Amino acid sequence: MIMSDPTPIAITLHRESRVLEISFDDGSRFELSCEYLRVYSPSAEVRGHGPGQETLPLNKEDVTITAVDPVGHYGIKPTFSDGHDTGIYTWKLLYDLGRHYNTLWQEYLGKVAAADRSRKA
Repeated sequence: MIMSDPTPIAITLHRESRVLEISFDDGSRFELSCEYLRVYSPSAEVRGHGPGQETLPLNKEDVTITAVDPVGHYGIKPTFSDGHDTGIYTWKLLYDLGRHYNTLWQEYLGKVAAADRSRKA
């Protein structure tokens, strides 16, 4: 039997707390901050076009999501309050971002500290 990737059964944008809540069909539920989603955008602006071209997004602490548009049956494209709207977040990416939140967030904070910067540019 081939296992398929978990699929969201509910997605709720909590504007006031700036959190995107996602529940999956395997029982997992994640609350992902808008800042976290913005700094881990799958877009070329953040990820670059190849190894070593990644950027370190800063000053995203107060960013919000202003719209969430579906992309086919496989993901969403959020529009962020800073104008960023080019990343497509697949269900698999959102699930992985949720499952690995603590590790990825600490990795981001480590990169910010290593660059001798703060989250607020």
